[in-house]
Amino acid sequence: MIPELEEVRRFASELHCEGKFWQGEVFGWQAEYHPERSERPLDSKMTFTPADFCIGESGIWFFSLMWEHGKNAVPVEFLDNGNIVTETMQAEFGRDE
Repeated sequence: MIPELEEVRRFASELHCEGKFWQGEVFGWQAEYHPERSERPLDSKMTFTPADFCIGESGIWFFSLMWEHGKNAVPVEFLDNGNIVTETMQAEFGRDE
């Protein structure tokens, strides 16, 4: 089951407010949150390691948030849902035949 992104955003935001590492299962998917760190990422021009949250499995369904512009900024989002078939698409491809 694919969760509503707004619910995932709300959950990630709560973790981000706590600012503590978390790993587990939520909405039926494996997920994890890493808080911001002051260390620079390897081979990066960034001055800190941004907080990030990810859920899902790459290649099936995956959603991530990264606070690239700082912990108080709006996170950058990435959604990989290219392998999800919707009911509308199934009907278009002969489901009723």
